[in-house]
Amino acid sequence: MKRLIGVALTLGLLYGCGGGGYVPYAPHALSDAAVSSLVNEASSTNGVPPGLIRAVLMAESAGDPSAISLAGAQGLMQLMPGTAARCGIDPFDPDQNVRCGTSYLRGLLDRYHGNVTLAVAAYNAGPGAVDRYHGVPPYAETRAYVTRVISAYESY
Repeated sequence: MKRLIGVALTLGLLYGCGGGGYVPYAPHALSDAAVSSLVNEASSTNGVPPGLIRAVLMAESAGDPSAISLAGAQGLMQLMPGTAARCGIDPFDPDQNVRCGTSYLRGLLDRYHGNVTLAVAAYNAGPGAVDRYHGVPPYAETRAYVTRVISAYESY
């Protein structure tokens, strides 16, 4: 039983912060039109490319606003409770979550001088880990996440 739980936890870590990673057409996923509306609004407010926002959102929650990770991240952009509290939002409100997550992503892009790969790595592993390793941390989950997000971003 311990082995089964260990395998499940490892897979959860390898396949994204949303607990199960990117799962197209998740049971509670918003429609493509609803996601596009949220993404476009947050993009115009924060100056973050809509394709990047969508790639992060889909990697994090597969468009499910009720998603909760094993680490406690919540909502569409999988905000940690402290991040949501700093934004003063309800993490399960799709509009508020995407606005806060995009604002956080904008801050990471600024911190890493527009380097999308480092900003995405920091979104996943935290800026402390990116700074400590002077690049993408050597965590399998983060490396897989960065590859998945950048690939999706390039396809949007």
